Amino acid sequence: MEEMTGNFIHEFIDGDIAPGGQYAGMTVHTRFPPEPNGYLHIGHAKAIYVDFGTAAKYGGVCNLRMDDTNPSKEDVEYVDAIQEDIHWLGYDWDDRFHYASDYFEDMYNYAVELIKKGLAYVCELTPEQTKEMRGAVGVPAQSPYRDRPIEESLDLFARMRAGEFENGKMTLRAKIDLASGNFNMRDPVIYRINHAPHHRTGDKWCIYPMYDFAHPIEDAMEGITHSLCTLEFEDHRPLYDWVVANCSVPSKPRQIEFARLGINYTVMSKRKLRRLVEEGRVSGWDDPRMPTLCGLRRRGYTPESIRAFSERNGVSKTDSTVEFSFLEHCLREDLNERAERVMAVLNPVKLTVTNYPEGKSETFTVENNPNSPADGTHEITFSKHLFVERDDFLEEPVPKYKRLFPNGPECRLKGAYLVTCTGCVKDEAGNVTEILCEFAPDSAGGDPQDGRKVKGATLHWVDAATAVDAEVRVYDNLFSDADPDAGDKDFIDCLNPDSLKVLTGCKLEKRLEAASFPQSFQFMRVGYFCVDNRDSAPGHLVFNRSVALKDSFKK
Repeated sequence: MEEMTGNFIHEFIDGDIAPGGQYAGMTVHTRFPPEPNGYLHIGHAKAIYVDFGTAAKYGGVCNLRMDDTNPSKEDVEYVDAIQEDIHWLGYDWDDRFHYASDYFEDMYNYAVELIKKGLAYVCELTPEQTKEMRGAVGVPAQSPYRDRPIEESLDLFARMRAGEFENGKMTLRAKIDLASGNFNMRDPVIYRINHAPHHRTGDKWCIYPMYDFAHPIEDAMEGITHSLCTLEFEDHRPLYDWVVANCSVPSKPRQIEFARLGINYTVMSKRKLRRLVEEGRVSGWDDPRMPTLCGLRRRGYTPESIRAFSERNGVSKTDSTVEFSFLEHCLREDLNERAERVMAVLNPVKLTVTNYPEGKSETFTVENNPNSPADGTHEITFSKHLFVERDDFLEEPVPKYKRLFPNGPECRLKGAYLVTCTGCVKDEAGNVTEILCEFAPDSAGGDPQDGRKVKGATLHWVDAATAVDAEVRVYDNLFSDADPDAGDKDFIDCLNPDSLKVLTGCKLEKRLEAASFPQSFQFMRVGYFCVDNRDSAPGHLVFNRSVALKDSFKK
């Protein structure tokens, strides 16, 4: 795996580990802390790249930590899926796998420490009252419980833990500055009551720390040197530093923020992605139209293409939106080098070679990948009856049309013979059911022996005698609006009704009958496809289009 390109985060780290720096002589230690309340998406891939890539650049280490402080939304299913996705991307954490819940007792004790220092108090304002009394710019917040005696707060906090109070009855708030211009510092809630079973601790706890309190403690407990976060946590950094400074934690991590990844024609809120799943708008978290890593993997995206996408987008301090077509471009570049070339006809019509002997069959050898001779070759069969794309024939050609039409130019059937169209057969409704042609016997392999110039196009085809049937799913953007999250839009109203087209009766080379996930193929002249890892089965082949063949992205 290539070393990541330098960025502003590395400039901070260079200073921190230099002689006299706050981490001089120490190992750079980062972490990736997802909340296990959904599946990872392409935005997380950038964070993974930054966290793991930065550690690797400095010969350091990166932890994987499940931020499981909200039991109402978390599930072990997501824990397993997160680990699978990160491994798939090519990263590992060895034995540095942790849970926020590993530190629940420590967090409770640090909260008690703050109460004893007069830096936290139990507040009985309801969420609505807290919001009403939050104040405004130039107007301080209020809490009638701010000066509650320390012993009283200690008693109430212990009783909160013991389960004496219902949800919402009390919170523990840090005592910082009700007049702060940073509203995150206006005595933020650091513990709330939540009588919900936890996927790891069961019913042991009924109070849970808020993320802004838990996160710095987790980092400090694990010896993290650099806590790399997305930009929305920049205004939370003073609270992060306050917790580290006022709790007797064993280390002093540094938080650095970078811009999150935005991509057009999609949404990356786990809440909104969950809604798509729960309302049946998609087939699941791994629907190939979803921006989730499992969805992209099922569609045929490679870890190499996603890492390249993350690298080439860079790391900055300014939020921006990247074109989805650039993600496709990165995949297309990768598959162009690795995908085997095969022939598949998605909208088939019969092509009969009238001067080829009935019952005869011969074999031709074609290359697997022109970009990689080491990938070898494979054989295809040829006979009197073939399939070609319906779009490769016009009874009445338009100007400059170079494919099949009656008395048109010679066309090359890829790897086999030159053919000339002589006519067609139609049904009673006037639909073309069969194209007729003649082959040139002196053109075996696709090149005429007399060296004459071939004026027609090179066409892909499949031998009818050996072709296998398949279902092919052609995917487009899930949303028809480039910014479905903007303004007052309901993102559901922006769904693209044509995001999935299912083609049946497609004709493929017989060798694809043995294909398995995650193999990728270039269907010549069509695009890149992979076997569907959920629905494809012997006797019912299903292929997903990963990306179209044409690269329309301009950078």
